[in-house]
Amino acid sequence: VQLQASGGGLVQPGDFLRLSCTTSGRRFSLYAMGWFRRAPGKEREFVAALGWRGEARLYAESVKGRFTISADNARNSVYLQMNDLKPEDTAVYYCAAATSVVATTMERSYKSWGQGTLVTVSS
Repeated sequence: VQLQASGGGLVQPGDFLRLSCTTSGRRFSLYAMGWFRRAPGKEREFVAALGWRGEARLYAESVKGRFTISADNARNSVYLQMNDLKPEDTAVYYCAAATSVVATTMERSYKSWGQGTLVTVSS
């Protein structure tokens, strides 16, 4: 499966952004999707995941209550709505497709990755 992430940019603290990830090459609704991020000088970390039916959502503690993951099966797309952005949210954000239908925080469960989109939160 191929993934294309977009929607990053430069915003101020407290602003919002919506990241999009469009998939192709495999039936979208048959696997879980996730978002990860890599901040400058840090390891890539889990952000959010969505189970294949959209019933299960997982979030990192640092984004819980501010970020929302969702999907549009008709558009073969998954989204990450990011509200109340903070400077510590600055990172390259990656969407990924898992090999199973179950939402998971485990990076090794994701086998297909998008190219990343940069989010910079700065005043």
